[in-house]
Amino acid sequence: MIMPSIYCRLLPSLLLSTLLLAGCASTPEPVAEPLKPAVTVLPQPALPPLPSGAVRVNGIAAIVNDEVITFREVVRETQPLIAESQKKGLVDDKARSDLRKMVLERLIEKKLTDQKVKELGIKIGDDEIRQAIDDVKRQNNNMNQQQLADALKKQGYTLEQYEAQIREQLERLRLVSMEVRSKVYVSPKEVEEYYAANLAKYAEDEQFKARHIFIKVDETGPAEELQQAMTRALNILYEARSGKDFAELARQHSDDPAAKKDGGDLGSFKRGEMLADLEQALLPLKPGEVGELVKTPSGLHIVKLEERDSGKVKPFEKVKTEIEDQLYRTRQDERFSQWLKELRAKASIEIKDSNGLI
Repeated sequence: MIMPSIYCRLLPSLLLSTLLLAGCASTPEPVAEPLKPAVTVLPQPALPPLPSGAVRVNGIAAIVNDEVITFREVVRETQPLIAESQKKGLVDDKARSDLRKMVLERLIEKKLTDQKVKELGIKIGDDEIRQAIDDVKRQNNNMNQQQLADALKKQGYTLEQYEAQIREQLERLRLVSMEVRSKVYVSPKEVEEYYAANLAKYAEDEQFKARHIFIKVDETGPAEELQQAMTRALNILYEARSGKDFAELARQHSDDPAAKKDGGDLGSFKRGEMLADLEQALLPLKPGEVGELVKTPSGLHIVKLEERDSGKVKPFEKVKTEIEDQLYRTRQDERFSQWLKELRAKASIEIKDSNGLI
């Protein structure tokens, strides 16, 4: 099952393996980069300049059950967010302050979960770490151990540091599994009721089947030729609307070479898959009707709508698992939020003023 999306904020901002990403996205994707570390390790930054008259006290941003979160930690974790916001031109003093407050809240939540991991005695075995590392190597073009070590070194890691980060992440995932996932249940009746209440959501796309007759026109040619092409097209349109076999007319008159074999068959298509001008002419038609003459840069078209499928609703069995997963994720998120709220309520959390810097 997929981990609560809310829990993703407790994990480091960059994850290497889709094994770890699987808990934070409904459809994990392979790593695009040759290698991304489990956690972005940034060099210890210089602290930002203080506002006029401000004094930094002790460097403590918060105390969580007697454990300290330093202002330096907050600054380090905020830096990537500020850098991203600067690219969008969204950073001012208030924005920086808001980002630091948000990061502090995340660090408090992380501290609480780390403490809970210790309290419950959650341990991740070396075999599990090796398996996670093997998954990472496989998902990064089957790199070998030395290639992994070299890639980590370029990003300021040792293999030991990286393994420690993976161990920490897996511990938190197991914590959420114990405290949240095991207490979430979605009944078959709920899945059926959701399906019945949201049938429109599971309707397949409307489909069309059509034919056309193409009259080639050279827009740069003499006016007489353009007039002749138009007259020819209108005569064919009259015959088509008079009930003559459209496919046979396409074989006889269409300038599309394929029409000699398929009778101008355009096949089946969904909205947005056909040339916009032709689609626009077909949409108002009922099956069997011939539309107005359509002019495009390549020439003139006569179109006929053969079939129209308004979009059948997917059968319940086809979407049952999708609905169950969706309801499960929603309930997990709700349960996780409640669990975290209860965890905070029981904790002793003191946020330091830091003279307005947090």
